Amino acid sequence: MEALIRLSFYSFAAASLALTLSAIFYILYALGRVRVRQTALTTGTGTTVIGATATREPASSGMGGLATTLGWIGVVFQGAAIVTRSIAAGRLPLSNMYEFSTTFIFLAALVYLIFERWYGVKQAGAVVMPLAVAMALYVWSLPVSMREVDPLIPALQNLPLMTVHVSLAILSYAAFTVSFAAAVLFLIAEGRRISWLPSPALLDDLSYRAVTIGFPAITLVLILGSVWAYRAWGTYWQWDPKETATLFTWLVYGVYLHTRSLRAWRGRRSAYILLLGFAAVMFTYFGNYIFGGLHAYGGV
Repeated sequence: MEALIRLSFYSFAAASLALTLSAIFYILYALGRVRVRQTALTTGTGTTVIGATATREPASSGMGGLATTLGWIGVVFQGAAIVTRSIAAGRLPLSNMYEFSTTFIFLAALVYLIFERWYGVKQAGAVVMPLAVAMALYVWSLPVSMREVDPLIPALQNLPLMTVHVSLAILSYAAFTVSFAAAVLFLIAEGRRISWLPSPALLDDLSYRAVTIGFPAITLVLILGSVWAYRAWGTYWQWDPKETATLFTWLVYGVYLHTRSLRAWRGRRSAYILLLGFAAVMFTYFGNYIFGGLHAYGGV
């Protein structure tokens, strides 16, 4: 088992490197490149003056392709880290913040790359991949003891519910990360009119499609969490900080879907709601460090 745990960690280290390089190339691809052109002007006195103009142009497609390839390499290594740790533990790695975060990194990158393939929007990787790298840095900062596979505490010893409930939570966070990235790009593309960025309409649709995956997932998280809470603690709801934050996050994305479908909100107003929603996701993810609560075991 120890060999599998070490292999899992080495795979995570390789994934961290690949995703870091991927994030760098995605950012360079999204920023484009500066091309300087020189022109020679002859004055009336016969003097030649050299002038230079700088323009920003799209980056080469090869840079975008390299970013995507490195992203997939990172996903493969991160998947290997999850598989080997799952074999060592006899369950999916979902029981503490080390395991939860490594699984989130995998799903966030994977869900983004799937959307990239569907929509052909590589620039969103300049937001998603740096977030995945930031999460990897967070994992590296966690105590070394969390890398070990420990027995589950009694409240977590319901493997079917834990697997489905926590996996759906990670999936919803990953989908909301993609919607956040598209919303950020939308605000940039609409405000600056950068020619090589995707059209605002396409980015708006990408945001919506990502939320249609994340919202049902987080709805099931609340339902299954209530069932699990009743079995573990004897009550369906205790206004635990994590429960309350998840409910607030659900409400924000519910407002987004409601205003989009019934009030025909599109564009900037919807993008702002998605920014608020992602802030709620981050608070739900890390809020237990501030408020503790029943979900504070293992840092979760």
